[in-house]
Parts: sequence; structure tokens; C-alpha cells
Amino acid sequence: MTATLIPTEQRFILENADWEFYTAVLEHIDGRHVFVTYDRGRLELMSPSWKHDKRSRRIGLLVGHIADALNVPIEGGGTTTFRREDLDRGLEPDQCFYVANASRIRGKDEIDLAVDPPPDLAVEVEITHRLLDREAIYAALGVGELWVDDGHTVRMLQRQSTSQYRPLDRSIAFPSVQPQHVTHLLQMSESMDEMSWGRFVREWLRQNLPG
Repeated sequence: MTATLIPTEQRFILENADWEFYTAVLEHIDGRHVFVTYDRGRLELMSPSWKHDKRSRRIGLLVGHIADALNVPIEGGGTTTFRREDLDRGLEPDQCFYVANASRIRGKDEIDLAVDPPPDLAVEVEITHRLLDREAIYAALGVGELWVDDGHTVRMLQRQSTSQYRPLDRSIAFPSVQPQHVTHLLQMSESMDEMSWGRFVREWLRQNLPG
């Protein structure tokens, strides 16, 4: 097994790691703030930056405000580890949500992708580009919608196959919401504290979203 260290991005890759090693790593770092991505023998560990976590939190809050404004029931899953041994893949999203399938997982303490659906919506913050192809892992796991944030602009993607996504001009989970709406509201958050921004978002949604 070999490791490739990327110090400026606070992450590194382990090559030739099997599933047992992956699960052992997950158990060892349980409770620590490290993202573990596993893709068929390659394992990436990433320690997120302040900006990464701030963007992730704001998007999570924003999804909650949107769901409330549109009266759409959701269940948030945060950074839950989603993995399937039969696919030899696994990861933690930056944020994830059950929307169409919210009722199917409500009340559950654990999610098992062998019997439970994957999240309807996942959020991927890419302040720095990760080495493993996380979009392909999301697609393989069956996540239907992905919001990808590069720290400046948010793209919305729809699962097209078991390995690919295609761009969307509006959300599947929240059809009245477009990528430019999310981008604009996140830009506004940069000059506001969370409480002030939350009030701004709720008023903006009230004035701009139908329903």
C-alpha cells in the first residue's frame, strides 16, 4: 500500500486498500472531522478547511429554509457515511437530504443502502478538487440529485447513469429553485452573520419563489 500526500489541500490517497481496511479506517476515525472516500481500492482522507465547512453549513441551512418556504417535508442526513460493499465504494457527502423519500427513512437510526434508498439530494463542496471521482461514486450509489459548489458558483446535476450526471437548470427536489438562486443567496451570506442571513433568505424566498 502506498500513500500520496497533498499537504496544501490537507488530504492524501492510499492505494491498494481493500474493503476491510476501509471499514477499519472508518471505525478508527469515528467522531473525527475527516472525510473518507473509497473507490475500488483507492482511499482518500480529507480534512476540510474553514471555508469548506462554512459553505457546507450555509448550504445545509439554505436547503432547510427552502423546504420550509415551499412546505416540503425533508429529512437531513448531514455527513452520514454511505457505502455499498457490492460496489466497493463509499463516501460522506458534505450535506444530504431525503425529500421524495423522506417518509421512508423517518424514524430510522441507521441507513443501510441494501434496503434503504440513497439520499434524494447530496451537496458536494469542492473548494479544492479532490483526487477521486466523487461524482461517479454518488452516481453508483444512486443519489438522484447533486449540488456541486466550488466556493463561488453552485451547479445542479441529475443522475443520468450509474457513473454520470447531467446539468440541470432547476432542482428536482425543489423545482422552483434554480442554480443561480442558490449561488446568489450564498454570495449574500459572505457579508452577513448567520442570523441576519437567515432572515434575508426567508424574505427573499417569500418574495421570489412561487408556492
